Amino acid sequence: MNAPFRTLPVCLFLLLSAQGQAAPPAAAPKPGPTRSVSGPTDAERYARRCQSQTAQRIARPQGTMLWGTKRGWDPEKQTDERTSVLVSVALDAPRQAEDGVTALRFDHGRLWPVPAPEAGATASDVVGTVLQGTASDGKPVEVAICGAEPAADDASRVFYRIEAWNPVAREWENPCVALDRSPAPRALAVGGVWDASGAHAEAADRVTFACENGAISKCILWGYAPWASRDGKSLSGLHQACTRLARADYCGNGRSHTRQDTTIDIYDRLGVLERATEVTREWDPAKGSFEAAWAPDGATCLSRTRDGRALDIILQECPGRFQADTGDALGEGEVCTVRRGDVKPGAALLRNLSYGPPKAEPARVQ
Repeated sequence: MNAPFRTLPVCLFLLLSAQGQAAPPAAAPKPGPTRSVSGPTDAERYARRCQSQTAQRIARPQGTMLWGTKRGWDPEKQTDERTSVLVSVALDAPRQAEDGVTALRFDHGRLWPVPAPEAGATASDVVGTVLQGTASDGKPVEVAICGAEPAADDASRVFYRIEAWNPVAREWENPCVALDRSPAPRALAVGGVWDASGAHAEAADRVTFACENGAISKCILWGYAPWASRDGKSLSGLHQACTRLARADYCGNGRSHTRQDTTIDIYDRLGVLERATEVTREWDPAKGSFEAAWAPDGATCLSRTRDGRALDIILQECPGRFQADTGDALGEGEVCTVRRGDVKPGAALLRNLSYGPPKAEPARVQ
């Protein structure tokens, strides 16, 4: 990242950037010969991909999501917040591809066909490809790339419109969770895989389709693209720390402790995002207070919880991780109540402020 972001008061329910909303319409799958490794039944199914759907089931899970995808295909079945119908996709051996294409390649937020076209390569060269994905339960899921839209502010970053085969409804569906501000969310391609605990692992042959409503994608849009660098330092660690911060994943176990509509202010020591000092429509610095400092594996110190639950509950969730803080304040009013003893004070990459939890209404006398 070359140009610094000055401030970033963030509403966790904010799902689309202005640039994302201004993106051009999705490109249609390219015509031409295709290669299929399956029989006629699969060919019929693939012919139905990327078509307009008259009805779409919309899930509204509580809290902030990691992948931004649906937890499960069956809306009647309760699922854990740490599950997803689509965790990652393999780039090799596509199920359906343009004639001659043997794989896809990921490079700095974009997908390219392999082998690459001789000339005139564009983001839409991968549109129509069907990849083999994997869900949280390890089951395979086919994923179709239905559109590719370069971001208005950075043509190297591409938003993909994807569909996955829903074995319950037996139809192609957008696996991204749709919310009011993003009724047809897109996804960013991000290298590697995130597991149920929220930990990231590099994988040269796999990518994650991070939906716009999830923390992985949001943190990129906020300035922490993991493939970018600042002053010669990679932002991959800041991106991973941001995914913990965005979801208030204090223990680093994949569990969120925030509510929708929670306003936060993020800042880092590299200056990608600076602490807000002016009042805006989304944020009033006078009302915010220090919440926590963050590393890629969770909070390094904690002043209070974002959603108002008692600190004891967090300490019970990850026993032995935090201890009472007896050290000096971090500065600028940043005082930790508990701190991790297994990391150095300088391990934190990000810090955040948030408003105090809503006050409980007084009990009514009957």
